[in-house]
Amino acid sequence: MTDLRTDISYATPGEGSFGDYVALLKPRVMSLVVFTALVGLLVAPGSLHPVEALAAIIFIALGAGASGALNMWWDADIDQVMKRTSGRPIPAGKVAPGEALGLGVALSGLSVIMLWLATNALAGFLLAFTIFFYAVIYSMWLKRATPQNIVIGGAAGAFPPLIGWVAVTGSISLEACLMFLLIFMWTPPHFWALALFMKSDYHKANVPMLTVTHGRKVTRAHILVYTIALIPFALAAGLTSIGGPVYLALALVLNLMFLQGAVAIWRRDEAQAEGDGYATEKRVFRFSLAYLFLHFVAILAEAALANLPAYAGFAAQFKILELF
Repeated sequence: MTDLRTDISYATPGEGSFGDYVALLKPRVMSLVVFTALVGLLVAPGSLHPVEALAAIIFIALGAGASGALNMWWDADIDQVMKRTSGRPIPAGKVAPGEALGLGVALSGLSVIMLWLATNALAGFLLAFTIFFYAVIYSMWLKRATPQNIVIGGAAGAFPPLIGWVAVTGSISLEACLMFLLIFMWTPPHFWALALFMKSDYHKANVPMLTVTHGRKVTRAHILVYTIALIPFALAAGLTSIGGPVYLALALVLNLMFLQGAVAIWRRDEAQAEGDGYATEKRVFRFSLAYLFLHFVAILAEAALANLPAYAGFAAQFKILELF
């Protein structure tokens, strides 16, 4: 693919505001990272001191922000071409590319070292690998090289709950891997649904998204295949220590709805899609966000229900003490 980096002249940056530098960290993506990492941390066996737990979440969030800044620095050329990203701080001329690079590198080092000190070396290593994977393997290599970019690159967004779990336990378990796989397998159908109604953006930017290299018909089939492949991993989590009846019931409903959406996308042709403004694709994309969020809410709910007896026992002991 053509490298747009040689074809684009950036606007002369002005003095960026605090909000512009925050935008470099991709706060919307960061919010998902923080939530899934927090779930991983809270449901892991064992515990951290509240201050350590708060520090762990803060440093994982900073690591996610570092990844975002490095991604925006590298992708500034294609961001300027794509309508969806043209307002980002660098292509909009609000922040200089070098400033974004410096911020990303500084936050990377700070977040990794501090997470290591606050929790353990394995958690720090996993955060460092996540940043490297997103900034280098995905952004600098896969994104412009292969239509499987989002399939392999999705691993970067799947690490946070694993890191949260490891921050508490210092080890990797089946439960942590299933939370990782839930996000990893969810990522392709989620982003391909977006790509179906954003194809022109990726085409203009010379990004080899599946819709560009193989067409929308093939992309629709891939969405269905990956959704079917996702379901066993989503349900398997319910059969481990992080699952239970609440999770399984919700997961069954959510996966049935996601599968119905994927089938609906697969059955459509371009005439139908263009005729209604890609309404089905947009609906499935929005639902996919709720799908992932609710799975992790259910995992958190199961942990809360499992701890109810302990809380009840503590409350009963407290009441008995009041009698004396």
